Amino acid sequence: MSESLRNSGRIWVPKKKEDATAIRAGKLKPTQIAEEDRDYFLERRYPAFGNLVPRDVASRAAKERCDEGYGIEDNETQEGVYLDFSFEIKTKGKEVAYAKGNHNPSEEEIIKLGKQWIEEKYGNLFEMYQKITDENPYETPMKIYPAVHYTMGGVWVDYNLQSTIPGCFVAGEANFSDHGANRLGASALMQGLADGYFVLPYTVSNYLADEIRTGKISTDAPEFAEAESRVNETINKFLNNNGTKSVDYFHKRLGHVMWNKVGMARNEKGLKEAIEQITQIREEFYKDVYVPGSATEFNPELDKAMRVADFIELGQLMAMDALQRNESCGGHFREEYQDAEGETLRDDENFSFVSAWEYKGQDTTKAALHKEDLKYEFIKIAARNYK
Repeated sequence: MSESLRNSGRIWVPKKKEDATAIRAGKLKPTQIAEEDRDYFLERRYPAFGNLVPRDVASRAAKERCDEGYGIEDNETQEGVYLDFSFEIKTKGKEVAYAKGNHNPSEEEIIKLGKQWIEEKYGNLFEMYQKITDENPYETPMKIYPAVHYTMGGVWVDYNLQSTIPGCFVAGEANFSDHGANRLGASALMQGLADGYFVLPYTVSNYLADEIRTGKISTDAPEFAEAESRVNETINKFLNNNGTKSVDYFHKRLGHVMWNKVGMARNEKGLKEAIEQITQIREEFYKDVYVPGSATEFNPELDKAMRVADFIELGQLMAMDALQRNESCGGHFREEYQDAEGETLRDDENFSFVSAWEYKGQDTTKAALHKEDLKYEFIKIAARNYK
């Protein structure tokens, strides 16, 4: 469900594990949990911001509650927390009633007016949820859980958003200009709009103004021949591999490792295990992946195989990058580096730099780290705090 729903809802899980167990077993409904037996954990942990904390903070908190056994979904991982709108419906219902001059509204009228207010803001999302789950979110709390968080920004660009390859511009979260590579998603819209509307129309046109005289670019260069040969070799290897496992099989294995060990919260032990496990996945992938079809037809499985090959290298590089940063900063959260209240412990003296990893071949563990220092002249860097 959309993050915007958190603006008007309250997130909670049962305070008692036995209640969570009963809910997962279908023996108890969330509406049967008394108010005093509900843990509004975001409000408890972050009283100044409550349910409006940033998504990485909210997501880690939800995952932590579920990992501790308070999740409410009926599955092996016990994932799921409640997003409840009953309080907002009653509160806004009263406000609307008073605004209409009715100072003695009935409970039924309050609920009706509150539902109308919620429907105006989120009606399409509520309808979508009800169609999927067959539960009415106006009456029963939504069941939600953090989706896989996406990473952002990896390619170096100059002030004009041009990469180290002349003429190759990198827009949005694919570049590092506004967001670091090894962190969780935040403002996708902001960077996409800023780059697309305010930067690229001027920088690309400025570049093309000088290139208009260049003419057709030849593909006879040895570098082009080498790159084309390498790609064709990879394609032929996949198509003639005669493996036994689908591309999706390896993609899911990689995703499982990334979610559990390089995801919302990381630690040294998990990151080292992830690096080793991804090495094993890579070896098995190239030995045992099966890609049907041919290279001369529209072949989604071949395209997927090429992308998963990239994901394997990128995933391992992310784990390596996270491992060498002995701090917590922004969405990069190392469990070893947090204070007693769970806030991030930064180390700006030793880690105030951009990590630029130099490709040294398919074995990502051999990549070389280059550090580009971050120097701030007009702002003072400070740690986030939502207490």
